[in-house]
Amino acid sequence: MMDKRYLKRTILKREVESQHLGETRPFQVYLPPEHDESESYPVLYLQDGDDYFNLGRLATQANQLILDNEIHPFVAVALPVDKAKRTSEYAPIGERFDRYLQFFAEELIPAVEENFPVSTHPDERVLGGSSLGGTVSLHLALQYPQKFQRILSQSGAFLEQTLDKIGQSGSLGYLEIYQTIGKSETAVPTHLGNLDLLARNREVHRALSERDADVEYSEQEGDHTWGFWQRDLPIALKFFFEK
Repeated sequence: MMDKRYLKRTILKREVESQHLGETRPFQVYLPPEHDESESYPVLYLQDGDDYFNLGRLATQANQLILDNEIHPFVAVALPVDKAKRTSEYAPIGERFDRYLQFFAEELIPAVEENFPVSTHPDERVLGGSSLGGTVSLHLALQYPQKFQRILSQSGAFLEQTLDKIGQSGSLGYLEIYQTIGKSETAVPTHLGNLDLLARNREVHRALSERDADVEYSEQEGDHTWGFWQRDLPIALKFFFEK
């Protein structure tokens, strides 16, 4: 039976008013066990925030790794998304995409940093997401290189526009990326049609490497599901926060 310390999670609900999106957006903040408000913790920002808590078991897995002394304590900021607006906000072809990037970088980040014990250094911020959540996270780093330099991408649903954006960039030597893809993700049904995400991730990995990005790339047994991403999450957390 799991130690009760691992099950006790501190998750706070907050919201931020967005001028760019014209609405108030909720978000949740996971605080590490026995956190100290005077500390400055590294921070993981996650797209599809509800799913990372409910299906990825982020808080439970983080607690276990921290209390087992396998990783440094960190804060996680999880941003839910309205599924009806998800493609519009997360895909580079979406009509709300540019405004979402501005909201994230210019409104969400300052709100978190003003109210929670998190680091303001780019090398202690990690952006993460699965599928299109990985796509928008990478685009944030390409658009705001002074703010975002570390990316967690699980089964990124990358489009041609992502490859074009990488190709238009200069050196990406500032980027550190954890990129995983399932070997079975060759015909993933999406709102944009069936996508061969395995082939596309290989292309993105190659393009990033050619621009000098530091990419930890792996192809694993798995498909486009939370079962795969939940299983991969502890490995990703150790990559970014290992002691």
